[in-house]
Amino acid sequence: MLLVIDVGNTNVAIGVYVGEHLRATWRFATDVHKTPDEYAVLLRGMLPPGGIALDAITDIILSSVVPPLVGTMVQVCERTFGRQPLVVEAGVRTGIRISSEQPREVGADRIANAVAAARVYGGPAIVVDFGTATTFDAISKDGDYLGGAIAPGIGIASEALFAHAAKLPRIDLVRPKSVIGRNTVTAMQAGIIFGYVGLVDGLVERIKRELGGDAAVIATGGLADIIARESTTITVVDHDLTLTGLYHIYQLNRPTA
Repeated sequence: MLLVIDVGNTNVAIGVYVGEHLRATWRFATDVHKTPDEYAVLLRGMLPPGGIALDAITDIILSSVVPPLVGTMVQVCERTFGRQPLVVEAGVRTGIRISSEQPREVGADRIANAVAAARVYGGPAIVVDFGTATTFDAISKDGDYLGGAIAPGIGIASEALFAHAAKLPRIDLVRPKSVIGRNTVTAMQAGIIFGYVGLVDGLVERIKRELGGDAAVIATGGLADIIARESTTITVVDHDLTLTGLYHIYQLNRPTA
């Protein structure tokens, strides 16, 4: 079994592949202060109850956009499974060409998303990842990673209003009934939810024009569903896109290949 681990700024996503099938997934909060032993306890509390024996894990791939946690998660893998993970970093084969000006600056999660989009949906494609930041990644018709755009995440924008405006409360990120808010909470929800729909659709349309035509638009990340329901450009929501990309990257780099 292959264990895939994606360490994001907000959450750690893990999945277990049996052959080509993603059998199970889990997510838990990212915490740079947790020790390897604490993360190991989390994994031991998730996999066996989910029907995955620890000694059944034979291969591991790890991506991280949180540099301090790379070493931590490597230790977790070694102590929990007795395995050294493949870390997605410079020199790892991805099967796609990174055509941005500074390839080393592209986050491992964005590369994994691009790999999955090219493999599963084909190019041209646009990936919109609703994470701590909202990222837009463009994949050419030949499957090359071209670059993209980065905007503040929806959660960050919401918290910024609460933190910097004395009379604005912290709100739940849910769709209001109307774009015209009749109170402070619904007005904030309208501005954030419908405002981000406009941001997403506007950027996607601009990226499509630069790509030279139509493109599949794949949304992923925690708030993808709520935005996709209102969007006119998102064609599919795939919450496991990053894990799928890590699976394909591992297949290109597995020791027996």
